[in-house]
Amino acid sequence: MFFPFAAFLILGPLAAHGANTPCSGKKGGVDRCQGDTFICRDGLVSASKKSCTGTMGGVGLLNSPQQQMTPAMSSDCSCRSGRFCVGPKGGHYCLSDSGKKSYLKK
Repeated sequence: MFFPFAAFLILGPLAAHGANTPCSGKKGGVDRCQGDTFICRDGLVSASKKSCTGTMGGVGLLNSPQQQMTPAMSSDCSCRSGRFCVGPKGGHYCLSDSGKKSYLKK
């Protein structure tokens, strides 16, 4: 009678451990926050809908600017710079370290 409840107490935390997190997998984890945007260690932005500053609380991310991503005034719109470019259809993106486009969430 008590076994199913005991199994939930033991196995419940293990199921939560496998959940996706911002910048997981090949992205290498969170490098820093740029306002609400997660900047990953591979230079891309995370597609997470969570707020970086809200989730991380600014703890453990040294040199994390509190301002949001801003439009680039020149062609430099790397994700690490905190600036984004605007595409021909109005999409906002920044460039990873390898030059790959990383679109920002709306």
